[in-house]
Amino acid sequence: MKVVLHICCGVCAAGAVTALVEEGHQVTGYFYNPNIYPEEEYKLRLQTAREVAEKFSIPLVTAPYDTGRWREQCDEYASEPEGGQRCELCFRLRLDHTCRYMLDNGFDAFTTTLTISPHKSAAVVNRVGLELGGESFLARDFKKKDGFKRAIETAKQWGLYRQDYCGCIYSMMERSKR
Repeated sequence: MKVVLHICCGVCAAGAVTALVEEGHQVTGYFYNPNIYPEEEYKLRLQTAREVAEKFSIPLVTAPYDTGRWREQCDEYASEPEGGQRCELCFRLRLDHTCRYMLDNGFDAFTTTLTISPHKSAAVVNRVGLELGGESFLARDFKKKDGFKRAIETAKQWGLYRQDYCGCIYSMMERSKR
């Protein structure tokens, strides 16, 4: 199956691409992350996603860095903790964009690396993906079967940049408070 994989970062992509290739899918990466702040962080994550795509010999499509759209939808929920309604809106924005790319470009299915993180609810991410794409969304929990652990090991082995916060300005502020 031809699958579009929404990629949040290179480390998560390393684990998810491995799983999808093992399932026999033809994977194309899709980097759409208007939530990432600041722009320097966005560029670091994009570069790491490119490194992973190159290592796996998969195409990587980069959508525009449209922070304004993300802020329009999520700023109202700035005070919520990570994992709250702001995150669900963020997932929805990114997965909707990925679903539209899939439909417009003749792919069979789409999914996301977001479920590899132990900080993200696979149930919420998968529910949103299924609401948007129905049967064309591959619901996965990439952290299972040591997926996250293997992704971290691969990142260390390949010397990949690994971030220490979700990506948005609000998670960055939460991190700095700790």
